[in-house]
Amino acid sequence: MAFTLATWNINSVRLREGLVARLLREEAPDILCLQECKSPVDKIPAESFAALGYPYMVARGQKGYNGVAILSKLPIEDAGDMDFAALGHARHVAGRLENGVVIHNFYVPAGGDIPDRDKNEKFGQKLDYLTGMRDWFRDGRPQKAILVGDLNIAPREDDVWSHKQLLKVVSHTPIEVAHLGDVQEAGGWVDVTRSDIPEGQLYSWWSYRAKDWDAADKGRRLDHVWASADLGQAFHSSRVLRAARGWDQPSDHAPVFATFDC
Repeated sequence: MAFTLATWNINSVRLREGLVARLLREEAPDILCLQECKSPVDKIPAESFAALGYPYMVARGQKGYNGVAILSKLPIEDAGDMDFAALGHARHVAGRLENGVVIHNFYVPAGGDIPDRDKNEKFGQKLDYLTGMRDWFRDGRPQKAILVGDLNIAPREDDVWSHKQLLKVVSHTPIEVAHLGDVQEAGGWVDVTRSDIPEGQLYSWWSYRAKDWDAADKGRRLDHVWASADLGQAFHSSRVLRAARGWDQPSDHAPVFATFDC
């Protein structure tokens, strides 16, 4: 079975319902994973998405914060969720396709502004969340699985506009990169996007603070698509839909795509 998957931090699914609809109409991925939905599940406009050919949804939500959802053309069943670091946040949901592939949709904590857990509780929560992910995957290495989402870390030097200038900025600090690497290693995950696009600067997020984000191009690759090792090379056609960052009232993230044959 071949399917195309997209992941997108939408920064409020209700506020940007029209942008989600546009993506579904124009790009038509078989599966769309959303993060930072900022909505209880019963308030997500699921009927509107179903009318566009996406009748299946698994989601976890909370009012005004966090929230993750998987919209699908393909039948998908709820495969549970995890509350890493016991934060009580809606940051993970899993769905299982009929072929047995499990899709994990994550929204890792951003971590605040100060990269010091003693001075910034949110940074400590981020590191603890990643440690929880690592331990979970180490205890049961995933098989026939795909992990996507806003992981809020740009791991490679070419995943940020300036490695040197961002070394002490949350999302690219060495300790965060190391923690994310531990998660990847524990699960045997393959970075699908960078397997398909191994060279060059690559971003999926540009700050709202930039007057002209496109010209300044001070981006970071915070959004990821990973595959379990047993899926081998069953993926291709990775891309970032940079144009979506320039849509009216956009999210500060752009959707990331990949196609799977599994």
